[in-house]
Amino acid sequence: MSEVTAESRDGRRAGTRDGRGGSAGTRDGRGGSAGTRAGRGDAVFWTGLAVVVAIFFAGAWQRRWIADDGLIVLRTVRNLVAGNGPVFNAGERVESNTSTLWTYLIYGTHEVVGYRLELVALGLTLTLSMAAVACAMLGARVMYRGTRRAPAGGPMLLLPFGVLIYVMLPPARDFASSGLETGLVICWIGVMWLGLQLWARSPHREGRSGLPAPGTAAIAFIAGLGPLVRPEMALAAAVFLAMMAASRQSWRHLGWLVVIAGTVPVAYQLWRMSYYALPYPLTAVAKDAGGSKWDKGAEYLWDLLAPYVLLLPLIAVLVAGLVALWARSAPSRAAGPASSGHPLLRLGIRSPHRGSASGGTVADSRSGEGDDDEGGRLLRLRGRVRSTPVVTVAFLVVALVMLLYVTRVGGDFMHGRVLLPSLFLILLPVSVVPLPVGPARGSADASVRRVAVPVTAAAWLVVVGWAVTVQVTEDPFREEPESITSAGIVDERQFYIQRTGHKHPLLADDYLDFPRMRALVRDVSRNETGAVFLPVPGFQDRWDVVSYDHPMPGLAPFELPENPVKTVVFLNLGMTSMNLPLDVDVYDTVGLASPLAAHTDRMEDGRIGHDKFLPYDWVLARTGVVEDPVNFPRWIDVNWVNQAEVALQCPATQALIDSYSAPLTPERRWSNLVNAFSFAEYRINRIPAYEVQRCGLPMPEKVEKYQGTR
Repeated sequence: MSEVTAESRDGRRAGTRDGRGGSAGTRDGRGGSAGTRAGRGDAVFWTGLAVVVAIFFAGAWQRRWIADDGLIVLRTVRNLVAGNGPVFNAGERVESNTSTLWTYLIYGTHEVVGYRLELVALGLTLTLSMAAVACAMLGARVMYRGTRRAPAGGPMLLLPFGVLIYVMLPPARDFASSGLETGLVICWIGVMWLGLQLWARSPHREGRSGLPAPGTAAIAFIAGLGPLVRPEMALAAAVFLAMMAASRQSWRHLGWLVVIAGTVPVAYQLWRMSYYALPYPLTAVAKDAGGSKWDKGAEYLWDLLAPYVLLLPLIAVLVAGLVALWARSAPSRAAGPASSGHPLLRLGIRSPHRGSASGGTVADSRSGEGDDDEGGRLLRLRGRVRSTPVVTVAFLVVALVMLLYVTRVGGDFMHGRVLLPSLFLILLPVSVVPLPVGPARGSADASVRRVAVPVTAAAWLVVVGWAVTVQVTEDPFREEPESITSAGIVDERQFYIQRTGHKHPLLADDYLDFPRMRALVRDVSRNETGAVFLPVPGFQDRWDVVSYDHPMPGLAPFELPENPVKTVVFLNLGMTSMNLPLDVDVYDTVGLASPLAAHTDRMEDGRIGHDKFLPYDWVLARTGVVEDPVNFPRWIDVNWVNQAEVALQCPATQALIDSYSAPLTPERRWSNLVNAFSFAEYRINRIPAYEVQRCGLPMPEKVEKYQGTR
């Protein structure tokens, strides 16, 4: 007899012993009325799911917008469409988008539907956000009720509960339509939640060669995509895959899971390192994602909790969750050892495979020998991994890990954004709350209900009351939501609404009304000689155009170049790059698209996400646009430009520049691959003179007097 056959028979016998066949209702003494009550419970659940999704969609649509950082993603997609590759500036292999999967999802969808990129991003993020909420509720339903094959307990009502906190929270609504990858992140979490809850309920099956069942293979594959959803999702993916690997299975089955989960992320990682010369996106270098700023992170966390009195509904959720756990486990304990011996039953959840010690994994107990030795105990322990309690605890562990990680790195500058996945994870087990319906099964069950039902109902009313209050008061974030707090945090959506004058800034064209944008587009379109465009400090509508006032190398006097080199330096990369042609290079000073800026040292007291700064002098030196300092603006120091030109000759810096700008030969790919981690750790000093000294290069002669023309 094969292991799979023995396991299948064990599963069928277990179903018979547990009374989950067609006669279950008869044995329970409820007959058709139990089925009727279950049907009503299902109707309540599906109605609640539809209402919650509709509320979330309405709230997200009411606050629809595309963030400037969302437009950064679209610049890379534009280059993909144009055939320049997954880059921000053509000719430089720079990964400026944090989410690889989000970039290619927009690109693939655009290639299919052909709509404007902003609308594609909007439609995708809204759809994924709604799907995430639906998966959260469905996964909780599986956790509480099981499946048709493994029902848990009697009929119950599943009311929307914790999910209401998320869908009513203003930042969650903002980033459901921001053009950023938040919708993709929570959708990936939601799909993993639903998938792993189903995995915990289903029997373990293997093909003759150890091939996993299609559902298990799909879950492993999706889990492996975690690092491509966002780099820090690798932490969550590691927990989920470790749990699947620890369950009871054959070595062949485990090997197939490793291949299925690891092929795509490993292949992409090798390609990324050979192409970009970095082991992770440039944004992680720019923001020093491995750094530590606990104090900033604590401020960021409080900035989300305080304005909405978020601790109140979270405490209500915690109470309801604990009461639900107690209510589900108390009747089983009261029923005696026969019903409470199995660890799942002690939590009030029936295993679909009680006949097998492994809980539905490969039957290694054919002879029953060795059950009391260390190997037998290990097998039993591995058999219990594939269970609802372990899956649920794994998600709570991931929530804690993600929360600690975000706090450690200092949070973000956008109000609430990077805390949303952690909040979503915490709320998953109580997305819906169970209320038992029908007659109590014994005095113990009745006494439990007398406590559980009113406490749960009271907690539900607290959450609903909080949700209504937040909706009525609209944005209790701060008196001037568009202002930047002392901690460097801003309500990003409101900030751009105020600065552009558009209630729904969705298109790149809407951002032309942002200060300096129209003037920039005008100046770039009029320039025929090539130039570096620098924002004039203190002015909202002026740019210093540092152009080729003298002929470029190889050109006759007064001869205009056929393809003039134009370079723009501005902090707001998204709106700038999306309103300019692809042949105009766009850089920032903090390093999201500028590798030199990303590789500077982090300023300890800088604003989170903006705590690096590369002076404009480096750009003038790097582009070589200006040959005569008489063309410099008055606020540019020619000495810094001269020093930056020398500093760029540092061999290590030149190697870094070549890694992303030199022709991509096979030799270059290999060099990038083996040196990716060292390039990621390389840092330069943003002050050119200090960098010249660090590299041991000769200091250029100082210009004592300088008089510019502007």
